[in-house]
Amino acid sequence: MDTYTQTSAPLIKLRTDRGLAKFFFLSLITFGIYGIVVMSHISTEINDIATKHDGRNTMHFCLIYFIFSWLTFGIVPLVWYNNISDRIGSELKRRNLPYNFGAGTFWGWGFFGSLLFGIGPLVYTHKLMHAMNYLAADYNRVG
Repeated sequence: MDTYTQTSAPLIKLRTDRGLAKFFFLSLITFGIYGIVVMSHISTEINDIATKHDGRNTMHFCLIYFIFSWLTFGIVPLVWYNNISDRIGSELKRRNLPYNFGAGTFWGWGFFGSLLFGIGPLVYTHKLMHAMNYLAADYNRVG
């Protein structure tokens, strides 16, 4: 007799190898293209991970970067980073993952942290990559 085991783990696994050093150096070498690609993946993956639970949809990063950033003099990207950081933080809490991340992380490190000799955005990026690695690993395991 055959037994069929149903699992909710996804068929396509998300990346869990994001890191600040790789992001920084490959973005530098590719004149920013790698950074755009990674952020595009993050905007798509948070939709894959969280939309069925929170019913929200994050706008694709390329739309923000290429169209809305210059049309709104940089205001829409600030709102987008605030919203995606909040959404990632909410999903971390919903999944009971032990990592503190949210909109305050963006405003504290990503925005105001730039006054600390420019290292704040690097800290924010590190925290963002780490948070997405946690979410992707949990999503790969349980869906």
